Amino acid sequence: MLQTIAKKFLTLILFFLILSFVSFCLLKLVPGDPVRSILRVDDVAVSNQQIADMRSQLGLDQPLPVQYGKWLVQLLQLDFGQSYLTHRPVLTEFIEKLPYTLLLTGGSLFIMLLIALPLGTMSALYRNRWIDSASRVFALIGSSIPSFWLGLLFIEWFAVKLRIFPSMGDGTVFHLVLPSLTLGLAMAAVYVRMIRASLIESSGQDFIKAAQARGISPVRIFFRHMFRHSLIPLITVFSESIGSLLGGTVVIEVLFAYPGLGKWIVDAIAARDYPIIQGYTIFMAIFIICLNILVELSYRWVNPEIALKEKRLS
Repeated sequence: MLQTIAKKFLTLILFFLILSFVSFCLLKLVPGDPVRSILRVDDVAVSNQQIADMRSQLGLDQPLPVQYGKWLVQLLQLDFGQSYLTHRPVLTEFIEKLPYTLLLTGGSLFIMLLIALPLGTMSALYRNRWIDSASRVFALIGSSIPSFWLGLLFIEWFAVKLRIFPSMGDGTVFHLVLPSLTLGLAMAAVYVRMIRASLIESSGQDFIKAAQARGISPVRIFFRHMFRHSLIPLITVFSESIGSLLGGTVVIEVLFAYPGLGKWIVDAIAARDYPIIQGYTIFMAIFIICLNILVELSYRWVNPEIALKEKRLS
């Protein structure tokens, strides 16, 4: 276990250096000038001297390797710089926005599990019954509907016509309902099919048949053997869902005017706020890598056979 963690940590360092350099260089190739965005916030004409002074003040007039070197040194000191527009530390703004996205992620995952887990399990246990047909229809429809269109429908029905839930902003738990429901339903459609397929595959394993032949109760077989064996592909996709929710809820957060990381990065891209974009990229990359490491370690807990095979190979 310690050897695996050490290898993953070295991989994390190497990936961090490559990602920081590539993202920094690609960002400089994006059309647009952050200096003009800063000086022309109110559409006020500025002189070339003002532009040159601002570019010098931000260090954008230096060669690209020098800019990257200074930024990397600051990054290693956990200094992600300051926003060009708000003049606040990027880390401070990230910490302020993160709880909103975490709440939205948690709400979406809760709704997804509330729907997908029982529906997928019942669909696998009662194959070719009405519940199986209904779950497959739900999965097909849910996978076909774009999440932004579903969000617009929820705003029209529950916010405009029925006036049950607010359509934008934050402040109460009711503000989380519509965006969480939009994301949760879209994910539930995918997980219903995955849970069904994984449980059906597990039910055909030899150790399940052997347990049934020994007279073990069906409930114990399901929870102790079948369900646990089916967790590996589900854990993999679940970790990807968490990463995509934390880093990819852009459309939904903009649609519902929700002040999370997604809306934060969209505003930064529109304003060419380089420090925020670079910091967001590093934050998300480190989080996803650490999440993948935890997932790989969890495989050894769910299926000890993986650790035994690695031990034999080493």
